[in-house]
Amino acid sequence: MRVSALVLALAAIGAAQGPEWRKVGGASVNLALASPATGPVTDVWFSPGGSTLRVRTQSGMSFETADFLTWSTVTTPVEAPAVPTASAVRLPEVGATLVTATSNGSASIFALGRQLSRSQDGGFTWTSLTGYRGRSVIGPMQHSVAVSPVDPDQLVVANDYGVWRSLDGGQTWTGLNEKLPNLSVEHIISTPTGVAGTRVEASGLGELELPPGASVWQVSTANSMAADTASKERYSGMLRAQILSVAGSGNTVYAGSADGHIFTSQDGGKTFGVNPYLAGGPVESIFADSSRPNMAVAAVSGNGPHVLHTFDNGTVWEALDSPTLPNAPAHGITADRASGSIYVGTDKGVFYGRAADLESSSSNLTWQNLTPQLPARATDVRLDPAGVQLYIALEGFGVYATSAPHNQRSFRIVDVADSAVRPAAPGSLLSVMGAHVNSASGGSLSYPVLSAGDSESQIQVPFGAVGPNVTLALNTTSGLITTSLAVQHVSPAILVGRSGVPVLYDADTNLPLDLRNAAHSNGRVAVMATGLGKVTPDWQAGMLAPENAPAVVAQMQAFLDGAPVQVTRATLAPGYAGLYLVELQLPSITNAGMSELHLSADGQESNKVQIWIEP
Repeated sequence: MRVSALVLALAAIGAAQGPEWRKVGGASVNLALASPATGPVTDVWFSPGGSTLRVRTQSGMSFETADFLTWSTVTTPVEAPAVPTASAVRLPEVGATLVTATSNGSASIFALGRQLSRSQDGGFTWTSLTGYRGRSVIGPMQHSVAVSPVDPDQLVVANDYGVWRSLDGGQTWTGLNEKLPNLSVEHIISTPTGVAGTRVEASGLGELELPPGASVWQVSTANSMAADTASKERYSGMLRAQILSVAGSGNTVYAGSADGHIFTSQDGGKTFGVNPYLAGGPVESIFADSSRPNMAVAAVSGNGPHVLHTFDNGTVWEALDSPTLPNAPAHGITADRASGSIYVGTDKGVFYGRAADLESSSSNLTWQNLTPQLPARATDVRLDPAGVQLYIALEGFGVYATSAPHNQRSFRIVDVADSAVRPAAPGSLLSVMGAHVNSASGGSLSYPVLSAGDSESQIQVPFGAVGPNVTLALNTTSGLITTSLAVQHVSPAILVGRSGVPVLYDADTNLPLDLRNAAHSNGRVAVMATGLGKVTPDWQAGMLAPENAPAVVAQMQAFLDGAPVQVTRATLAPGYAGLYLVELQLPSITNAGMSELHLSADGQESNKVQIWIEP
């Protein structure tokens, strides 16, 4: 089997050439309504000729569409036309708001409440246009209705879950939300890892998850925010202040309040110091380094300062604002201690600053705007666990990601498969972050350089490498770098793209498997992997594997939701260097859905990924 070089190149970690942002999912959510939903919209109206539809979101932004598919921002403020109120003999539901709408000389009364209802006889009788089995198919709390001036059967409604359109007088509805920038992500809970996708907290929608490969968000069942919410409530009671942010490392706990104080505990949150630091504004986010409890940074809204830093367990906090950081409220913050890097999300976008050492006093940071081309204020920032990808939340526009800029100047070695730090194995493909590698060697063995960019290179471990540790010498454009590399005989990992989608293929059609093209019961699946160790016959690292590729020596197993599935082939991936191909025979499956897949080489388990299987 040969796989697409383009797909593989996108799946692997390529060299970053500055912040090139990619959208993580869309701006809509599956809430089991007529179609995907989004955040609250307060007003909707047609242009006088009916060719354009305009909306205003709860955040105050206005958008328009002419094709009822794509939306553009209305830069010149436009007021929604006044809507004539109405009276009726009776209301279809308590508290409903009545308005009159006219189209082609025909007037109707609409009632806006949990449902949208219409009366054409002055309110003697009402017809629910959105109700089905006692619930609204477009979600509750209708705020505004518009009728096309040229077609009385074309209705558009704005409610708590977006914008909805009917072309048959309200008999059926479709959403106009998939490309409407109106998803208010407040916090990024976690980035894609294993079988979990990106998880966020969205205003009015709670915890959402974007499954790998999907574009529409789902309501998360993980309840990842429960512990964070509980700690904020507990500390609010202890400290008699509204706690907005909590971060902990070891026994050190930092808590930031709405009235601008930062409290510090040295006993795991049992007690806090009696003299909290006065930050000067609501402390909306705190990042504490997991291995250095003494180091933390905080994002502060209000009038400033907006970025604070401590390196002595919160005894003293210093402001890291400078003329290059706009005087704008800050909402989210994260850091990479090893490189001295700080990322902060503000009303003016996302900014990146670099200190010489975050474990000592830092000042005069130069801040770089990473989002001049992106459209909205940033509500949160987060690095993935390996510190390779930077994720940001933009008000209304959802989540974006890019290669973290600090890696251009920060050296580390990660597995190409999923950017994780794990031991290497003979034949492994590694990414050297923050270095343009010209040549590499370990002991008497050469480590082939497969690609080299200004901020990232890829090298392959020779098949003759032995552990447990190798002193790796890297000749880079910045000079010689020596580092210790852990090596074991196998270190399996399934290749995962930056969007969290595993690199899986239908072994019969060679088509990639994702939510749009599922695997099938009794079908064959090809898995792209790394770290499966030695092969037979012997092969030279750096060379493309032939069509009749050498076989993996290790005993290979595969598991679907914990149950073993048959491995029919395990070889080097034909046409590629440093990658392996594992083919699986799926069993008979009667229920469609998402399953968890992982490999095992000589008992060593790989990362776990998701695969969608249909009967």
